[in-house]
Amino acid sequence: MDKEVKMKEVKLKNGKKVKLKELSLDDRDFLLDNTQYVMDKGEIQEVKMMHSTLTKYLRTGIDGDTSDKTLMKMSFEDRVEIFKAIQGNMLLGEENPSS
Repeated sequence: MDKEVKMKEVKLKNGKKVKLKELSLDDRDFLLDNTQYVMDKGEIQEVKMMHSTLTKYLRTGIDGDTSDKTLMKMSFEDRVEIFKAIQGNMLLGEENPSS
């Protein structure tokens, strides 16, 4: 039985609010498997294919309109901030012990 979808609201630095979905395991795996990093001495230096990666995260993780028109209205900084919030929520869930 699927659990009820919970949403988290994130307030961006510009004051706008964005609702994020609680992602299913399949959605999380899809996003994480499609994220590639350039590493240097164990530190993330950059994300490969940044723009397509951002779009995947936004379309999958935002609860609301994720049409091309809406996403293209967002600044790059807003898209990165939302990406980081979605990624942070996913990685935080992985630290919770199984019950």
